[in-house]
Amino acid sequence: MGNVDTKLNFRKAVVQLTSKSEPIDANDDTFWEQFWSENVTNVQDIFTLVPATEIRTLREDAPSNLATLCYKAVEKLVKAVDSSCRTQHEQQTVLNCTRLLTRILPYIFEDPEWRGFFWSSLPSQGDDEDESIPLAQSLLNAVCDLLFCPDFTVVSSRKSGPDKAEELSAIDSCEYIWEAGVGFAHSPPRSPVLDSNRTELLKLLMTCFSETMYQPPTDIAQNPNKWIAHLTSSENRHALPMFTSLLNTVCAYDPVGLGVPYNHLIFNDSLEPLVEAALQILIVTLDHDTSSSTPSEGEDSVVPDNLFINYLSRIHRDEDFEFILTGVTRLLNNPLVQTYLPNSTKKVHFHQELLVFFWKMCDYNKKFLYFVLKSSDVLEVLVPILYHLNDSRADQSRVGLMHIGVFILLLLSGERNFGVRLNKPYTATIPMDIPVFTGTHADLLIIVFHKIITTGHQRLQPLFDCLLTILVNVSPYLKTLSMVASTKLLHLLEAFSTPWFLFSSSTNHHLVFFLLEIFNNIIQYQFDGNSNLVYTIIRKRQVFHSLANLPSDYGTIAKSLNKRSKSRLSNSTSHENVAEIAMEGSHPALPAEPGTLKATLPDTPMIGQMTEKESAHPGYQQNEQLPLTNGIATINLNAPPPSQGNGDEGTPKAEPEGTKLSRSPSDASNFSRQSVATRNSLRVSASVDKTSNQWTPTGEWVHSWKSKLPLQTIMRLLQVLVPQVEKICIDKGLTDESEILKFLQHGTLVGLLPVPHPILIRKYQANSGTTTWFRTYMWGVIYLRNVDPPIWYDTDVKLFEIQRI
Repeated sequence: MGNVDTKLNFRKAVVQLTSKSEPIDANDDTFWEQFWSENVTNVQDIFTLVPATEIRTLREDAPSNLATLCYKAVEKLVKAVDSSCRTQHEQQTVLNCTRLLTRILPYIFEDPEWRGFFWSSLPSQGDDEDESIPLAQSLLNAVCDLLFCPDFTVVSSRKSGPDKAEELSAIDSCEYIWEAGVGFAHSPPRSPVLDSNRTELLKLLMTCFSETMYQPPTDIAQNPNKWIAHLTSSENRHALPMFTSLLNTVCAYDPVGLGVPYNHLIFNDSLEPLVEAALQILIVTLDHDTSSSTPSEGEDSVVPDNLFINYLSRIHRDEDFEFILTGVTRLLNNPLVQTYLPNSTKKVHFHQELLVFFWKMCDYNKKFLYFVLKSSDVLEVLVPILYHLNDSRADQSRVGLMHIGVFILLLLSGERNFGVRLNKPYTATIPMDIPVFTGTHADLLIIVFHKIITTGHQRLQPLFDCLLTILVNVSPYLKTLSMVASTKLLHLLEAFSTPWFLFSSSTNHHLVFFLLEIFNNIIQYQFDGNSNLVYTIIRKRQVFHSLANLPSDYGTIAKSLNKRSKSRLSNSTSHENVAEIAMEGSHPALPAEPGTLKATLPDTPMIGQMTEKESAHPGYQQNEQLPLTNGIATINLNAPPPSQGNGDEGTPKAEPEGTKLSRSPSDASNFSRQSVATRNSLRVSASVDKTSNQWTPTGEWVHSWKSKLPLQTIMRLLQVLVPQVEKICIDKGLTDESEILKFLQHGTLVGLLPVPHPILIRKYQANSGTTTWFRTYMWGVIYLRNVDPPIWYDTDVKLFEIQRI
């Protein structure tokens, strides 16, 4: 009963705050103490007893009371640090102040006039020096001190007793790092209470950082988040132990533990919420890269370096890389682990944050990227990414997850070792909604990409270029493609090379250039092991002949576009002899449940802005033989076309004047394409907006790129091998493809093909577009994942919109 009374008193105090016409005296301790009273003991109570409408009323109608409440709450935290937060009463006060500030801060950020409040200096009773410290810094310093507070958030290493207790303000927090791992060998004993206290303080820090959500996308370098800048600067004396504690807590976490079935249903895991909060703090602080910042007008202070990024980039020992990679792959693979007893092992749900962290780690620490690619451990990252890509392909609420998975694969594919690692045989351990096949990780990659392109949600269309760029990058290293993967590649070419599809948009032909480059790379560099692909090319040779003879007269173009409505490629798989049996235990990819919340995302940059060409031949003189400008499929995709294209035969350099090449939604072409699988065949539908500036294909335009299609190598292969295969079939009366494959395995085209072209790799290049995309995606994930308590729910965020599907 007493608990109900104290909640009632707390509720009355909240009402008083908003209803008093006169500001409440800051020195009325009896009134203010009610807000940190010991009996309101959980965060849910605070969120229930302090409704959003009343916080907004307080902000508008009684601003001085809101200011005093924030000031008093921060003051309580500072005083707890001064007294080293030793008693149970003080610790409960700290938790309640933390919860209250977590509840109120989003509503302060909502109002532009209030945003500067925490960065203004408030009068204090102390000496003059304290007056200059903004309230935000006092709050951050206190929270950081409290994160290394013996008997509250860390295990005390000293003998207890009032005379033995350490002064919190003088403690060496490097002795109290939370977990063994990078830079710390001692694993302290764990306690659920300490885990819980750390989690609540980290949630308050995350709320402080979330000011970013209440502003439209901006350049961090021009408009840094002061909260993150202070915490990650040398002004935070705990910066190093804090970074290390967060990193080690995440990477050491093993959700399965001893593997006792169903133990997660019997015992509450206090560590998972802590790991999740630590991971979210890590990715948000690592996103705040101010290395290129310049002080804005009127400000003479330079934004301090982000020490978290600095520490991350300087990790270099192999054992540290091993610890981080093992931790990340363990957690990424955890939700995919199959057991004989359903739901018997704990599954974690922060794979999106893990992928952002992995991206940041590879981005800031190139030695880590090379370490990942040094062994087949990279496949432990690849498989869960492909699983999520395949599973999310029909769900528009997971479009962001699809993009980050593809971006990571694009980054990895820029390194030769990734292509080489893909040749490792794949043993299916995870049921996936894809055809059963026997082959390598390269086959898995191709089959999943084919599934995304043919059966994915239409919002994934901007990713087609990216998916094919990844395949182009790895293609020169793929030793043996299975029959299933070979058929899928030809199927994509068949779909993308139909006249109505090529004529429907100014950019669709780029997809054909990518696919031809994949075939050329494999034929020129990996012919010997790829008899399945060569056989499929021979079997589907009509596709290449049709491409070479693509009509460019006005009448045929018009007729092709009119056929758009009947565009199903009815015979695209009529001759397929690969049985499409889905893996046992797999489930089809499902669309989002109605009512699912999703955060909007900005458009991603075009592939030409995201990548830069590099030769894969170290001694190759780039400048003399081929201009390696920003662009893809040796077509400049995002720059105004140069006045002339003076390239080698088959390597188009530029589009003709007047061609719109961007595929962003705002383009004049306003084209959207959709590919849908119907049973075993592919239907690609295109729609062109009937606007006044509708793009129209012309014969000159078709001729301009058709003449540059890199078909020479394939045509030469067909010219040499088709007569030989036909002769064998007639002479020996062969109808069995295995005999033809055996013949192709022992065949050679040495000296018969054109001179091998140089291998060009499109490496991911950091750019402002993807930086903005990542920041928006990351905060959208954090917003939607923090539901207990719902810190930001129903507040007026500006970085993205929350939509209900």
